[in-house]
Amino acid sequence: MDTEAVRSFVRAAELGQLQHAADELDVTQQAVSKRIAALERELGVRLFTRTGRGVELTLDGQAFLPHARTIVTGADRAVTATKPGSRALRIDVLGFRSAQAVILHDYWRAHPGTELDVVTLRVDDPRQAAAAIQAGELDASFRTITGTLPSDLRMVPVFDSPLELLTGPSHPLASARTLTPAELRGHRIWVPGIAPRSEWAVFYDQLTTAFDLRLDAAGPHFGNEVLLDTIADSADVATLVGARDRYVWPAGYDLRRIPISGPVLAYPLSLLLPRENPHPGLRAIIDHFRSLTPPPADTWRPVWT
Repeated sequence: MDTEAVRSFVRAAELGQLQHAADELDVTQQAVSKRIAALERELGVRLFTRTGRGVELTLDGQAFLPHARTIVTGADRAVTATKPGSRALRIDVLGFRSAQAVILHDYWRAHPGTELDVVTLRVDDPRQAAAAIQAGELDASFRTITGTLPSDLRMVPVFDSPLELLTGPSHPLASARTLTPAELRGHRIWVPGIAPRSEWAVFYDQLTTAFDLRLDAAGPHFGNEVLLDTIADSADVATLVGARDRYVWPAGYDLRRIPISGPVLAYPLSLLLPRENPHPGLRAIIDHFRSLTPPPADTWRPVWT
């Protein structure tokens, strides 16, 4: 099985766009399409269906995806293992469209020789990520432990990610160029799927208490596409997103990302890493994050910072 075809399938599945996958893999969209078509012929099934927004997994594609990720990870580790004195930095991000991943990708583009193995554990409890670091399965994770930190780990603050309000065109706040937290009061802010014990559960609890906001966490999170569909069609539902989070939607949705200031609301990003003998590549990544322009001095942050 062609591992590059499998890699192209995985990135297209995670990004939802063949062109985005091609950009990350530094090949043409035609090359990605040919690789996936060859993989579908080999497997004898259709892996994607095309939509107006890009591509979506078929049921067979959904079944194949976790195994495909294992194939890609195994191939990358096998190559790394053949290089004397070389070991890729394995780092966990909350999601491949998150600010952490976007900034990390910017770093890699500026330093393309860096050996990176970027993964997402897809766990809500940060202590599960901490356990993976302690077991040697990860070198670091962009997670925050809001309680007692294990003695053999460090948690390094690296960047405060400002929040924006994301609305559809018919929302009452859609025409605003900027908003204050006070102007958000009374408006329904939908953040589905907030998991107990997650750092974002603590964050939103403190945020809504501090500014008396109306946060709706009802329902499971069916993915960004469902969230964006709902917001585009609604006159009263909005959500909060990070200023550097990457979202893609059809032009007809006319969604609005509105900065919040007075004060800026910031989600603090931290990096968990071993206290002793961390991977030598982490220092440059921490420096890169800390070199980014910080929010203003009056920025609101949760109390754990």
